[in-house]
Amino acid sequence: MNTAYDNNEIMIKVDNVRKTFGKKGGVITQVLDGAELEVRRGEFVSLMGASGSGKSTLLYLIGGLDRDFKGDIEICGTNIRKMKEKKLSKTRLGKIGFIFQFYNLVQNLNVEDNILLPSLVAGKTRASLQKDLDEILEITGLTAKRKQMPSKLSGGQQQRVAIARAIISNPEIILADEATGNLDSKSGAEIMDLFRRINQEKGITILQVTHSQKCAQYGTRTVILENGKTIDSDSIIVSSEKETSRAPMQYSFATQRGY
Repeated sequence: MNTAYDNNEIMIKVDNVRKTFGKKGGVITQVLDGAELEVRRGEFVSLMGASGSGKSTLLYLIGGLDRDFKGDIEICGTNIRKMKEKKLSKTRLGKIGFIFQFYNLVQNLNVEDNILLPSLVAGKTRASLQKDLDEILEITGLTAKRKQMPSKLSGGQQQRVAIARAIISNPEIILADEATGNLDSKSGAEIMDLFRRINQEKGITILQVTHSQKCAQYGTRTVILENGKTIDSDSIIVSSEKETSRAPMQYSFATQRGY
């Protein structure tokens, strides 16, 4: 059982975040307009919404991959807007694991070398990582594939390598962007089962972007982002529009439709 889910510690806090695309004097598109969100330690939150609603944009802002925004975002209690690039890079390496729709594996490295690569770049030794590597290979079902090259793996297996790479450094948060988007339904379900196992057994907080209602149901809470302006969930109502009032700590639910 994931006891971390009972913790009140806020791992991700998005406060009045606004994001536009376009240049001054041209067409300006408001993607996020005062969005707010809180994710607590041990939660597995699914972020849903129509294409173009700003889901992936918000995820990238939270991960510090895009710093061009207004408002504030805190990761583990620290405001990333105020971080210098060196400290932000250290935070990304140590506290956040990223998983994308495309696996981004190095084709001339085998499974275990792909998993270890970011940690080795960060200065850790292979010997210090060996125990964690063996455990993660077991969790992800890749022990027998550890010496295989990516070209010999199925899509689902390659995504497992990407997940193993994301958790080898024992991050506190995983950010996943359409992680099952390139997989068939069977492989996608296996990946979601793996996410749930990682969340429950390791207590890692997960925020995933998904179009799939089935994938969203693996999480502990679903948040809906509509046109970059309103975020609703089954335990909280959060609006990006300033005139919308906050609900008290036990919030009502805005019914999900059309996703």
